[in-house]
Amino acid sequence: MSRRRFLTFLVAAPTLTLATGLAPEAALPANAETALPGLPQPADIMDLGEILILAGTPTAHLLVLEVTEEGEAHFELPRAEVGQGITTAVAMLVAEELDLPLSKVRVRLADARPELLMNQLTGSSNTIRSVYGPVRRTAAAARARLIAAAGAQWGLPADRLVTRDGAVVAPDGRTAPFGSLTTIAAKLSLPDLTVTPKPESEHRLVGTPASRIDARAMVTGQMRYTLDLDVAGAKPTMVRRPPTINGTVRSVNNEAAVRAMPGVIDLAVVPTGVAVMAETFGQALDAKDALQVTWNGGTVDTLSDADIRLRLRAAALPFVVPPLLTLHLDAEFDFAFVSHAPLETNSAIADVRDDRAEIWAGLKSPIVAKQTIAAAVGLPADRVTVHVTQSGGSFGRRLFFDGALEAARISKAMRKPVKLMWSRIDDMRHGRARPATHHKIRATYALGQVLTYEHRVAAVETDFRHGLGEMLTAVAADLPVGGDLTFAQTVFLTTVKVPYDFGVVTELLSEVPLKMHTASWRSVYSANTRGAEEILVDELAKKMGQDPVAFRRRFLKTARQRAVLDKVATAGSWGRAMPAGFAQGVGFHEEYKSCTACLVEIDARDPKTPRVVKAVIAADVGRPINPRGLEAQLLGGLTDAISTTLRAGLHIDKGLPLEGSYSQFHYARQKDSPSDVQIFIMPAGGEPGGAGELGVPAAVGAIANAYARATGRKPRGFPINFDVDFTPFPR
Repeated sequence: MSRRRFLTFLVAAPTLTLATGLAPEAALPANAETALPGLPQPADIMDLGEILILAGTPTAHLLVLEVTEEGEAHFELPRAEVGQGITTAVAMLVAEELDLPLSKVRVRLADARPELLMNQLTGSSNTIRSVYGPVRRTAAAARARLIAAAGAQWGLPADRLVTRDGAVVAPDGRTAPFGSLTTIAAKLSLPDLTVTPKPESEHRLVGTPASRIDARAMVTGQMRYTLDLDVAGAKPTMVRRPPTINGTVRSVNNEAAVRAMPGVIDLAVVPTGVAVMAETFGQALDAKDALQVTWNGGTVDTLSDADIRLRLRAAALPFVVPPLLTLHLDAEFDFAFVSHAPLETNSAIADVRDDRAEIWAGLKSPIVAKQTIAAAVGLPADRVTVHVTQSGGSFGRRLFFDGALEAARISKAMRKPVKLMWSRIDDMRHGRARPATHHKIRATYALGQVLTYEHRVAAVETDFRHGLGEMLTAVAADLPVGGDLTFAQTVFLTTVKVPYDFGVVTELLSEVPLKMHTASWRSVYSANTRGAEEILVDELAKKMGQDPVAFRRRFLKTARQRAVLDKVATAGSWGRAMPAGFAQGVGFHEEYKSCTACLVEIDARDPKTPRVVKAVIAADVGRPINPRGLEAQLLGGLTDAISTTLRAGLHIDKGLPLEGSYSQFHYARQKDSPSDVQIFIMPAGGEPGGAGELGVPAAVGAIANAYARATGRKPRGFPINFDVDFTPFPR
């Protein structure tokens, strides 16, 4: 072949590889309607969820299930309920295996259990994937023991007995309620007990829509969150925080005057600021606001949004494939910092004594919290008890235990129990945030084929110190990535992937190590990375003269993916005529063995106040446990996407976010949410996939694409409308 028929380039894969590819006219298949199959990406081989499951496998069986004399099942869940509905889904698994009414299953959140090692972290859409088998086996073991106990009483073999509605039933119709058997079952010696969970084909509860078991308590105000707990002696406490991120106290200039204020009990300087304890939170708030403090500088005092964007652009890695011999499309995108903004602000209760400590907080990594708090207060870890409480939202925020750690330090300094609450301003300005990112994308194409796809992501460093690294280390030999990769790159490569046959695909992350308060935010790297990719897919389809849905359908890799896309296109009447200023948009995403498509309709007659008016979502999550809970997850993902794509973000100004309330951080209100939303959960098949983070990226792409079609503008910065239309609170 002539030299012009070859293109040699370096593939920026986890290990550097020299690759030689044919030029377009020689590489294309005879049938141009068939996409060039691409190589599997690391996340196709093993995703982060599977890595966490593998790391937790040695202790996955250490679960606690009790059948009480009242005939109830009490299960201790070593995960955190933060509103995602896992307590309901797990209760359904227990009820299914025990043949027990769902109303008789109680799920409580387990305290920090260090013996679980790497098996008590809530994240990466991993809870149901990781507990599906172990919970079923545990409940099946309990059922087998109850049957054996009834058999021993009646002199009947176990294989002649069945369970129904919380009782063991004999062939002649005799019944023995579980409550009457639990004591006997606990004492039986059953060395040859065989435990076999029900086959999925016999499930009657799992897979059917169920209302949340905690819904009534939530909507009637009976749910007990951290600050609802009555811990003896714990008094309201708040902290005066620095005017910039990571600033520290140099001096308190009016301590005596503040101590003399009504209701003030105590005051203490801690690493994060000046803590004030009072009889009421109102008095604590007044006192901390009255403090006159001289501060040392923070870690990013000189940086504002423009400076950070310049650093990110400079850090983005170069493309490897030059657009030689082919047509190409380049695009760049910027995403702002975003607050997690859970309804419940950071809070914790701590009682630290000379010889022991007890902590209450909503925690998604309680083992690391226990170990860190023990070291901070100078106690052995076995003298620290950490209780995991229900949380009012997280989205990644509760992976960090900074509130619990701060409360422990305050309690130690004051030598009193404390009930700590962060104000909303504190939570937004000094809490965790999704890092800002910059994206460079290049796709080359010719004769109806996409030949190469490169995505370079530059991000402010995401803080993972809540724990994950030790899990990757534990399963390093099994990871689908190699070479000298950073921890963040490994997480990136095992979560983000392109679902299309786009030839040679490379996606790389580089991070800028700024000392800011960052954390995983719902969908972590995928929300921005895949959101930007879905925008490019629309623009690539237009360049290649194809309809956006037809283009996606042609390049998607599997029939399962195409079925999800077809569902929203059909149900959403894709392509229907719309008035001027209105448009449809579509997006697709696959992650954690689940996939989803989203179609939205937008009213952008005023481009400064666009509104999503309709959404159609379909998802295939393998085996759904509670379809109603999955619908809620996908609806939440849509709302997150509406917010962060159109208006919600954080402005960084001289080392501090300007936003300090929901009135300033423009998260979607009810008026911004579509009243017409249809959600379809595809039929069950295989093992459960992840769902908590699934819904955001496809919706980001769909909303941005609808906006572009309605306005004729290509969105490149997000949120799209990002004005400072408020007066910031004083620092």
